[in-house]
Amino acid sequence: MLKYNPNLKDYSQKLRREMTESERKIWFKIRKRQIKGFLFFRQKPIGNHIVDFYCPKARLIIEIDGGQHYEADNEIADKKRDLELKGLGFQVIRFTNLEISNNIENVLENIYKILPNPPLFKGGNLNS
Repeated sequence: MLKYNPNLKDYSQKLRREMTESERKIWFKIRKRQIKGFLFFRQKPIGNHIVDFYCPKARLIIEIDGGQHYEADNEIADKKRDLELKGLGFQVIRFTNLEISNNIENVLENIYKILPNPPLFKGGNLNS
């Protein structure tokens, strides 16, 4: 089971209710196992962070970056956060709001390429 800071639970629920336009666009394309059968969660607390999207079977985290992520302090914080998440065994990929607005198909193709084929199921059993 993933460990997370329980103080983040209420805030993650708020973020799920108030997703950005870019987050909604991606969510409607990846939810319900639409990409290679992988299950994704949105606004998931992991450790001391809330990640935009999380796929447990692939140990993949998808982050959607708005303009505030390109301010110097936020860039440093994002790099530190990515290193912490990678240290926990996750792969972190980032897309900008602009990428999602201008070419969502390319974003989805990149996600598709990163996901293993076929999905990794515990013990090799599809029922796990």
